[in-house]
Amino acid sequence: MTTGDTVRLVEATTPRTAELPPLERVSPGSREELASLLAEASASGRRLLIWGGGTHQGIGYPVEADLVVDTSRLDRIISWEPDDLTLVVEAGARVAEIEAELATKGQTAVLPEVPGGATVGGVVAAGVSGYRRCRYGPTRDRMLEVTLATGDGRIVRGGGRVVKNVSGYDLPRLATGSLGGLGVIVSVCLKLWPTRGFRATVEVEDPAAAWRRLYRPLAVLQTPRGSFAYLEGVPDEVVAKADALGGRWTEGHQWPGPPDGEYVVSIRVRPSDVARAVEVIPAGWDYVAQHGVGEITAAGAGSDTVERLRTWAESRGGWVVVLWAPPDSPVDPWGTPPQGLDLQRRLVGAFDPARVVNPGRLPGRI
Repeated sequence: MTTGDTVRLVEATTPRTAELPPLERVSPGSREELASLLAEASASGRRLLIWGGGTHQGIGYPVEADLVVDTSRLDRIISWEPDDLTLVVEAGARVAEIEAELATKGQTAVLPEVPGGATVGGVVAAGVSGYRRCRYGPTRDRMLEVTLATGDGRIVRGGGRVVKNVSGYDLPRLATGSLGGLGVIVSVCLKLWPTRGFRATVEVEDPAAAWRRLYRPLAVLQTPRGSFAYLEGVPDEVVAKADALGGRWTEGHQWPGPPDGEYVVSIRVRPSDVARAVEVIPAGWDYVAQHGVGEITAAGAGSDTVERLRTWAESRGGWVVVLWAPPDSPVDPWGTPPQGLDLQRRLVGAFDPARVVNPGRLPGRI
């Protein structure tokens, strides 16, 4: 085995942040103030663009808005119960600050490891998960409760502040990835995980084989600069797994930053197709492929390349979602419309009947 500074990735970049549009901006300081603003907008037809950290604004169709609603003042930790492994936090809280606070007691909300200025509400609304999804599952699986201000100004809550809860409709999962379609996320209750354990990053030659060989790794990531397995647990067990993989390893986790380029896309396929998807990505494009999960974030130039990647992914039963694109891009951000689009339209209409929150952003320009 080899430890120390032998395993190195390039310095992690942070997610790209969009620029605020030149529109009037308001920053509600409470859920009641937010709900009142939404009720007024619904009555007047004033279109609203919801803004957290600006790191996920490239997803979906551009929003033609009259007013920007900034969630930065909704940033409080409402309740943190370390013994119960639950956290209730307002949507405008920064992911990096929340994770730093949780780390003081050896806990994590398993939010994205390289968040930049992303907010908790933005991560949930965009349906984004961190690299540790391979072990702990996606963000929606840790959503215990959500409070929403609907497009017509109602305050609704779904779920409960306990790890085992089956009451009510599954509004927390519904809100995850909704991109404002149900209204504005005010606060969420997240299930936490302990982090006290030995950590190692292991360099591997065959990431697909490493994923098949390991039992519940945190992540197995492949990049143009190399492939790495991420382990955590009892020291002797972690060291034994690292040595069994046969690669160089170092203590701690060294996470790659998100790829950046003219286009940034999320290629989503079956986990068994990840290795094949990497082969389809052209030379010159950067990427982070998550083995065992089925998602590859890739970045590079050329709308024609995005279309080729989408054609390949859809032929395998997957899809390609555009995360960032030039303003004049000819590429559809979503690709082939999903089945059930009419159902989605009716669901959105029940929460935002005047369609004032992020209008036109979702598939089908809902």
